Amino acid sequence: MHKNIRLLALFNFFTDFHLYTAILIIYFANVTGSYALGMSLFSVAMVSSALFEVPTGVFSDYLGRKKTMILGAVCSVLSVVFYAMGTSYLILFIGALFEGLQRAWYSGNNDALLYETLSSTNNKDSYDHYLGKTSSMFQMAAAAGIIIGGIIATRSFSIIMWLSVIPQVICLMLSFFIVEPTKQSGQNANIYSHLITATKKLWSNNTLKLLSLNSIIGQAVGESTYQFRAAFVNTLWPLWAVGFSTVLSSIGAAASYWYSAKLIKKIGAYRLLLIANLYSKTINIASVAVATVISPVLMSTTSLFLGVSKVANSKLIQQEFTDEQRATLGSITSFLGNLAFSVFAVVLGILADRFGPTKALLFAYLSYLPSLGINWVLYKDNKNG
Repeated sequence: MHKNIRLLALFNFFTDFHLYTAILIIYFANVTGSYALGMSLFSVAMVSSALFEVPTGVFSDYLGRKKTMILGAVCSVLSVVFYAMGTSYLILFIGALFEGLQRAWYSGNNDALLYETLSSTNNKDSYDHYLGKTSSMFQMAAAAGIIIGGIIATRSFSIIMWLSVIPQVICLMLSFFIVEPTKQSGQNANIYSHLITATKKLWSNNTLKLLSLNSIIGQAVGESTYQFRAAFVNTLWPLWAVGFSTVLSSIGAAASYWYSAKLIKKIGAYRLLLIANLYSKTINIASVAVATVISPVLMSTTSLFLGVSKVANSKLIQQEFTDEQRATLGSITSFLGNLAFSVFAVVLGILADRFGPTKALLFAYLSYLPSLGINWVLYKDNKNG
């Protein structure tokens, strides 16, 4: 196994080893006084990410994956430090800005690092295998962090936030050991032309357009509902138990990522995307529409399809990208997804303040239904995929 793959697995683990994952919206709402303001901080992070998505993608393509990863780790440390100091909306706002910048540095870059590392050793056909394994580390870290954080949360939010700084410092140290992979094609000498060429590539490729649209909707609605779900669970379960539903989700997602390559090979990427979409939407809508104490457990089962659908989508997109524009194309998609999230998250928070978390979450899941149509078209056009 290449050194970069081992380092990326460790890097992914510590990136998501946040003790506050399951209760961040509750923490934000406590500091700011409302769900709308709390969700607006997630929007701030996404707007910040959106503003820097394309420039950081171009930076990555031009100056290298390693330097980009280091800069992202620095921003991650600063983000958690400001969250830990969060006694006011302004301090949390600054933390959200750095979180967005960190997301922008990582977005597109880290998947491109993995793909090019494998490509340099003539092993790019194993991309989905290694992406699944390295991405499962996110979920393992989340589960471990949530268990510890959930116990401490009942006593002190502050301790949770400050302890979460340590894993990000470890990420920063790991990033210095990354080996810059060699690219198989040259770069466009003009940055503006590089961006225009990448945009034309995205627009002219129908499969890439649909896959990217799928990612954009997933970023807007999927990420919003994930961040907000703790508020809904807290209406059914006590605060100390909220984290357990996220732990169940993380364990399921870790398993899904780990076995994703085998499932994709056996069932097919496009077929899996359709199955995952149909199951997740059915379970989530039913669990919120008829909310009971078992709803969080049922919703956690959708994570069994999370990893495999993410890996399948990423694999299909990476196959459509070119080496010289890989991070830029990924960043354009993330840019649009972050903009959509920034609007949707605030709307979700406003609805929660007015109608309560349950009705707000139901609205969110219903608005996610159009992605079923996208996945059906992709499957019909690529039945052998």
